[in-house]
Amino acid sequence: MKPVNIRRWSWVHKWSSLVCTVFMLLLCLTGLPLIFHHEIAHLTGTEVEPPAVSVPDTTRVSLDSIMSVARERHPDRIVQFVSPDEHDDRIWFVTLTPTPEPTDDFRSVAVDARTGLVAAEPRFDEGFMWVMFKLHVDLFAGLPGKLFLGFMGLLLLVAIVSGVVLYAPFMRKLTFGEVRRERSTRVKWLDLHNLLGIVTLVWALVVGATGMINTWADLLIKYWQVTDVATLLAPYQGKPIVPEAERAPTQRVLEAATAHVPGMKPSFIAFPGTAFSSPHHTTVFLRGSEPLTSKMLRPVLVDARSGEVTAAPEMPWYLDALLLSQPLHFGDYGGLPLQILWAVLDLITIVVLSSGLYLWWARRRVAPVVLAAEDGVASEGAATSVPPRRPSLDGATPQLK
Repeated sequence: MKPVNIRRWSWVHKWSSLVCTVFMLLLCLTGLPLIFHHEIAHLTGTEVEPPAVSVPDTTRVSLDSIMSVARERHPDRIVQFVSPDEHDDRIWFVTLTPTPEPTDDFRSVAVDARTGLVAAEPRFDEGFMWVMFKLHVDLFAGLPGKLFLGFMGLLLLVAIVSGVVLYAPFMRKLTFGEVRRERSTRVKWLDLHNLLGIVTLVWALVVGATGMINTWADLLIKYWQVTDVATLLAPYQGKPIVPEAERAPTQRVLEAATAHVPGMKPSFIAFPGTAFSSPHHTTVFLRGSEPLTSKMLRPVLVDARSGEVTAAPEMPWYLDALLLSQPLHFGDYGGLPLQILWAVLDLITIVVLSSGLYLWWARRRVAPVVLAAEDGVASEGAATSVPPRRPSLDGATPQLK
């Protein structure tokens, strides 16, 4: 077997780590509060909770009434999306924007589905959590920012793989987990850096890969729209967008979609002309009821005029991968225990990243002969892990957004 070229792999590990480390630190720090997004919202009182009312919890008004109430609050805007709260369908969010095009200028109205009364008008585009979210997702730079962070994620994966390659020859002289406390400060941090990096290896690969996939969301959705969706919409080519006054009632559209795909419940509804629908359809995105299937979406295209289902295509594999990567990136599958584990690993990652920078700086100040005598292997670098990223804030935009 060909021996490992230590010098070459060390160069790859050092530079891939150094280039991405500052941004990975930023993502770790901003991702930490986003892991506990729901819990922070509950503690700070910004989470929308159903008010106490005298009607039974099973009572529901029509979606058209919910939308009408929201429009009264913002008559100069149009409804882009309607969606139930992910954890409590007694609350429905209506997202209104100036135009159908994708925009960060949106208003959300939370309506009690039992009474049809406004429960709150939360602002998801301001405050501390919004700043953390934007820094974490795109650095306030839109799609270019997302793609840049995706490239940083790719460099992170290169740093992880090269770090593993270097770890094997380095550990031939040490027992697993050994930290040479009697040696210099640099050597102790080198041992700790390598130990923490290898312990968090699997988590780092999973979260790093899912984070990189998430940055491609806009491109993957656009590709799906111009391929699979465009084929379905071929019979409607050349026809104008269906005006709001001629659309079928939204409640009837939802009932038609859920009847067509039984056993699933609504995730969100996109109206004609918006980013997740066509000019001729109201698109209902349904999700399953199990922990895993609740993260998967099934679009049902309903003719905006007649209210009849025209297609219910399966999501392509690459969008399924995207949908699975979003909650996995944050440990959303296992509730609070898994969120705590994710947070602990995130904190360990910060130590790994910081120690990698320290080792690079300290190594520059130590003579090569001393380095060889101290550890014998050039294995220190910077990044070996990645923080989580949340794709959207509840009630603001659909999960795929």
